Amino acid sequence: MILQHPDPPSPLTLETEKKLVAQSQQGDQDAFAALYRNYVQAIYRYCFFRVQDGDHAEDLTADVFLKAVDGLSRYNERGLPFGAWLFRIAHDRVVDFYRKTGRRPVVELTDDFVSDDLSPDVSIEIAESHDRLYEAISHLTDDQQAVIQFRFMENWSLEDTGRMMNKSANAIKALQHRALQSLQRYFGQKNLRGSDAQHE
Repeated sequence: MILQHPDPPSPLTLETEKKLVAQSQQGDQDAFAALYRNYVQAIYRYCFFRVQDGDHAEDLTADVFLKAVDGLSRYNERGLPFGAWLFRIAHDRVVDFYRKTGRRPVVELTDDFVSDDLSPDVSIEIAESHDRLYEAISHLTDDQQAVIQFRFMENWSLEDTGRMMNKSANAIKALQHRALQSLQRYFGQKNLRGSDAQHE
């Protein structure tokens, strides 16, 4: 498994990434490994939130980095983080996944982010909470999903998130506000329907 209970790395500076990319394009495997380590968790989570299956998310993540290796010689740095290119590849891989499989996103109970140290009852409760969260996030726009991931799961700053998405910090703040409002409305509606069902 690629990812479980990670401590998200701090984003590399653009200058550091630029050097690592240049070294990678010259065949430096250690430099590419550093880029991989910095982004693999975020790419996995990006895929996982969209396909809701750990095995498929791992396959897609591996495919993203294989595509990156294949296309590295053609990559041109344009003032954006290297990850912005990786996430575009990930987006295309996810789109291809649904096109080829004919599947639609589904929300399944998963233990991908549940610790083995917890009791079964607590683990199930946490997994069900993630289950509801994944379902709620799936109703957001792609940009809103990305902001939720980068800001709250990767713990990136407004500025780092903005660089990744090629948006200003104020634009990220507005996206975050709308995304949180949408999640609040979603859970409010869920709770309301649950309360209505209990009184039927």
